[in-house]
Parts: sequence; structure tokens; C-alpha cells
Amino acid sequence: MDIKLDYSELLQLCRTLIQQKSYSGEEKGVSDRVKEYMLKHGYDDMIVDKYGNIIGHIKGKRKGPRILFDGHMDTVPVTQREKWKVDPFQGEMKEGKLYGRGATDMKGALAAMIFAGAQFAKDCDKDFAGDIYVAGVVHEECFEGVAAREISAYVKPDYVIIGEASELNLKIGQRGRAEIVVETFGEPAHSANPDKGNNAVYQMTKVVEAIRTLKPTEHPVLGKGILELTDIKSSPYPGASVVPDYCRATYDRRLLVGETRESVLEPIEKLFEALIKENEGMKIKISYAAGKEKCYTGEWIEGERFFPGWLFEETEQYIQDIKKEMEENGYQPKVTQYNFCTNGSHYAGEAGIKTIGLGPSRENLAHTINEYAEIEQIEKVADCYLLVMKALLK
Repeated sequence: MDIKLDYSELLQLCRTLIQQKSYSGEEKGVSDRVKEYMLKHGYDDMIVDKYGNIIGHIKGKRKGPRILFDGHMDTVPVTQREKWKVDPFQGEMKEGKLYGRGATDMKGALAAMIFAGAQFAKDCDKDFAGDIYVAGVVHEECFEGVAAREISAYVKPDYVIIGEASELNLKIGQRGRAEIVVETFGEPAHSANPDKGNNAVYQMTKVVEAIRTLKPTEHPVLGKGILELTDIKSSPYPGASVVPDYCRATYDRRLLVGETRESVLEPIEKLFEALIKENEGMKIKISYAAGKEKCYTGEWIEGERFFPGWLFEETEQYIQDIKKEMEENGYQPKVTQYNFCTNGSHYAGEAGIKTIGLGPSRENLAHTINEYAEIEQIEKVADCYLLVMKALLK
């Protein structure tokens, strides 16, 4: 584009965001810095909702579509800090890299979105058709898509751009994710007389082996709907001299397009019905895990852990318009899918809003020790966001 960008300003904003520790539920520092920047750089209005999401708005002079840029403010915690070669909360720049927790996931993208919105509005004096919204989202690392429900209800966007890492490629889908809880119930007894009880763990071993016989669902693009055991816990624990009367297992289920809460559980429930008939005294319960976390606003956010998959056709006009604009400006984006879950689970998977992923850096750098993003990627993605605005706000 013909807009000349001051990348030093962008990088300083990104460093400022990294310097605010923002584990899930602790995003206020980032929100405050985002608000300060928006107030200084031409955003028309902004709100902070009940969960603590901050939504900035730039209004065009003409009517047109509403574009929402989505970037979450929370990060996973820093672990094994002694192995970090830099301070994870300083935003140190060296050897062409910007280091820090959230550099890739995803403060680099969030800073670039905020920066690009301001630059686009300034360059054209807001003489464009439509509305630009940039959202700093809370609690994404815990609940992909839950806080985003509040944002889409407020903005009612026509298009959503997810800023998760994509190496400047275009992402048009992802598998979703569900956490499935399986519980078995027995009878306690002294372990010296186990026949007087009913060991819930022995029940669970039969359940686990039976689940392994299930054939996963499959999609030609997104792959398999994997069902993988992630933990088992029994009670009482520790169980010295006691036959456990309760056992709980958690499964991670990767969701494909069109799968519902009912369709995912149906084959497992049928399997359990057969097990109960074959095993006297077996009691099994299956459900989706639910989570509840406190927001920095004091509000509680909660939700069932079922985050749908989504996939758009590459031939969709908005995807082709963005791709063409990028190619005409020297980029060569590949059109692929994310390998992980994003807020797109709500925007596209639940709400059916036209969504695309475009972000800096590599996804395998997220959540890592010595997390970083290449400075060039952060700079280029800001340029790409300008191109998205140009493509969609005609």
C-alpha cells in the first residue's frame, strides 16, 4: 500500500503490551494500555464489557460492512523461568526477534491490528465505507470463543479476522475442541476385603479399552475427530487400604465441521449401554466438562467446553478479495487451516460469521520457553491488515 508506516511505533506498542503480565483473568494492564493508545490515535469510541474485553471502533464516513479484528489479551503462564534467556515481560528485541510471553500468542498480532486501524483511518481521513472494530479479548486460553460471544453480540460483524499465528498465510478453518468427562461409580470397601466393594477404577479400565475401539470421524480437509485420554483420577486419593468408589477420566475430542454436542456423545453412549449390560454393577456417566473463571472486572465467565470446528470454501468472495489484494502487494499467502482452536469456534462455528485467520509468526512458537516473534513478521502483518481493510471496505 501507499501508506508509509512508522514501525518503531508499532514495535513500541507491542513491547508495551508484552510488559503487562496478562494471564487469563489478569488482562487489565493490557486493556488499559490498549485504551490509552486508541484514545490517542483516532478511534471514535470504545467500550470495556462485563468480562473485560475492550472493543475499539473507527467509523467510516460511508455505510459499509463491519470488520472485526480479534486478538486475545491473555497468555498462558510462564513456566521454568530459569530456562528463559530473557525476561519474559520486557519485550527485548535482538537479532531480528521480539522476545516475551505473548509475542507470538498473540500480542504481536493485537498490536498490529490496533496500529493498522489507526493508520488506515488517518491515511484516508476515515473516508471509507464501513466500520472497523478491534477487540482485545479476555480468557481465550481457557475458553475459546466464550468471551467472543459478548463481542459479536455488540459489534454484529460482517467479517472477522482472527490474528492467531499463520506466518502471513490465510486460514479458512480449524478443528474444534471438546472436553468429555467420563465417570464411573462403585462401592467403597477395605482393600483387605475387596470383594465387599466395587472398584470404580476397574470399571474405568474397561471403559477406556472400549473407547479405544471406536473409529474416529473424519473430514477430507480437517482430518480425524480424535478422541484422546488426557487424565484419570480416582477417589479417595490417596486411597490407603480403601477400594476407590469413584473414578473420573477426561478426554480431548477434536471436532469436525457439523458435529454437534449430541452427535459427538451418541456413539460413546451406545458403547456404554453395551458395557452396562455386560457388567453387573457398572455405573457410568458421560458429560462435557464445564469451566468457571473470574475476570479482572469481578465478573465470572463460564461455559461448557465444547468449541465447534469451522471451514469456509476458498472460493468465497471475501477470501479471494483479501488474497488478491495481498498478492498484488507482493505477498504470496497460502490458504490453509489452523491446527489448533481459536475464537473462530464462536464467530464461524457458532455464529456463522465470515471469518479468516491472518497473523504473524509460527504457531509452534506459542506457549514456549523463550517465546518470540520475528520483528519482520510483526511489521508485515500490520501491512497485511491494511490490505484486508482495503479489500473489504470498498
